[in-house]
Amino acid sequence: MKKLLMVLALASVSFSAMAQDDPTLKYSVATNSFWSNWFIQVGAQWNAWYSAEEHGSGLDTSPFADFRSGPGVAVAIGKWFTPGLGLRTKLQGFWGKTVYSVNGNGESEDNNYWILNEHALFNLSNMLCGYNPNRVWNFIPFAGAGIGRSMTNNRYGMDLSVGILNEFKLSRKVMLNLELGWNRCETDIDGQMRVVDPGTRGWDTHDNNLYGEIGLTFNLGRATWDKVPDVDAIRANYEAQIDDLNNLLNNANADIEDLKNQIANHKCPPATVIKGIAAPATVFFYCNKTNSGPSYARDMVDVRTVAKYAVDNKDVNLLVTGYADSATGNPEHNQWLSDERAKTVVEELVGMGVSRSKITAEGKGGVDILSPFEHNRRATVEVK
Repeated sequence: MKKLLMVLALASVSFSAMAQDDPTLKYSVATNSFWSNWFIQVGAQWNAWYSAEEHGSGLDTSPFADFRSGPGVAVAIGKWFTPGLGLRTKLQGFWGKTVYSVNGNGESEDNNYWILNEHALFNLSNMLCGYNPNRVWNFIPFAGAGIGRSMTNNRYGMDLSVGILNEFKLSRKVMLNLELGWNRCETDIDGQMRVVDPGTRGWDTHDNNLYGEIGLTFNLGRATWDKVPDVDAIRANYEAQIDDLNNLLNNANADIEDLKNQIANHKCPPATVIKGIAAPATVFFYCNKTNSGPSYARDMVDVRTVAKYAVDNKDVNLLVTGYADSATGNPEHNQWLSDERAKTVVEELVGMGVSRSKITAEGKGGVDILSPFEHNRRATVEVK
């Protein structure tokens, strides 16, 4: 047990060793929900009692003397609210000693007890070095207060508590605990109500419980912390997307101006207007299709109007022109597509009563006349 306490003490003053953490793994975190980051602890202790009544009695001060030390157990439940700040409720006991002096000789009696404390936990590893989910050792001082009871003598007393908790990671859910603590209790917690010398100060004015503990921490539910979003990176990404959209808008505006110039410089013959429809009538087709399109049925309404005009006017002839878009397919296939699209519309016109002798059909192959390029997948019907 002496070796264990020496190891704990050495570890507690060696906090600077944590500077060896990989700095690339440290990051700021977002606060988790209330139900995250809970834990329970269980441990075995070795306790040493120093009673207020010992002052001036010349007793052996060793914490391992039989008349003042003995085993104990502890259980606790707690929660981390941030990687650096937590709370726990700890119950410990239960086999202690009442230390007093008779004729200057050290004597003791058994004193069954319990102490219940509320501790504030300060994970200095995370607070000073940054949160690191892969850190093996966490250095955690704590302080708190609570109440204790001598079950043997049916006495109660308040106490203050401080200590150091060292946690060593075994897995994501389990930690090994090595803890040193001091409970400074009112003078009747050991079962004795002797009057303390008024001149006594400091350590000798209260009953003191020192303990070393080894145990395990079990993380309940989620035990990690999410990285805080990089606001600057998100803003930069949004700004880049806005710049891309502005570039697209500028390009679209340039295309519109270009089309306006093309229209202004292109001399088109006046269109023949048939009952509100400006010929040529247009039929659009799906990619690589010759008999269907996104608005095929609606387009045929306009074709039927032109067909009726041709039937009613014997001197009217019709020109059907098929097209494909040059952005897809090879030239040979696009020529075939344009021919077949023209033939499809010719058959529709014949079915509507137009004489085949009044219809001329031609295919223009793949073209890049309209924008977007999908609009080039069409056939037109115009009056000659």
